[in-house]
Amino acid sequence: MARSFQRPLPPSDPGASPIGPLPAAVVVLVLALAAVEGALALGQMGLVGGPGAIGWRAGLVERLAVSPAVLDYALAGADPALWLRFVAYPLVHGGTLHALFAAALLLALGKFVAEGMGSPAMLATFAAGTLGGALLFGALAPATAPLYGAYPGVYGLIGGFTYLLWLRLGREGGNRLAAFRLIGMLMAIQLVFGALFGSSPQWIGDVGGFVAGLAVAPLLAPGGLAALRARLRAR
Repeated sequence: MARSFQRPLPPSDPGASPIGPLPAAVVVLVLALAAVEGALALGQMGLVGGPGAIGWRAGLVERLAVSPAVLDYALAGADPALWLRFVAYPLVHGGTLHALFAAALLLALGKFVAEGMGSPAMLATFAAGTLGGALLFGALAPATAPLYGAYPGVYGLIGGFTYLLWLRLGREGGNRLAAFRLIGMLMAIQLVFGALFGSSPQWIGDVGGFVAGLAVAPLLAPGGLAALRARLRAR
């Protein structure tokens, strides 16, 4: 059951595992990413699929990635099936390391958000980040630049995490701005990597995912909307 961030957290159990069980919804998401990446990686190594498997990743990116051109065609109604890309593109990554890092973030953030909001709300937050990231990327990125990978959805979870932490800090009398430390640190890392190795428009999708996740969090967090209203009235 999701915890309300308006009530004190239950006392810690000294004998409990510091990691604890993972919510089933988080496990299902990670297994879906792992299944796709496992097949693509084995194909690249020539262990399955024959010689043609080497091109599986490129082909899947071509079929699932979102781009401004794809958004334009989808909005024009050229092919309604194009909208499937806006929810399916998180399944394919640029490589195994790219997928592993996404899975690690999904495990950590998905667990926190699912415990704070509930598993359905966590899935909704991930979906909002996925869609919001794709839409912002489609609006601002270069016309043919592709967006793929689970990172916009993960950044949506960062938005949910930020809101839950914002509520907790307010309840404990802490500095609410500290809730934005994680997203600030991640954006700073992206700036450094962009300066060293060249920038990529993928960050546009990440920002869109974060904003979307942060926007839906007050509607999904237990007691969160009431806390937001109280905060606004206090001002």
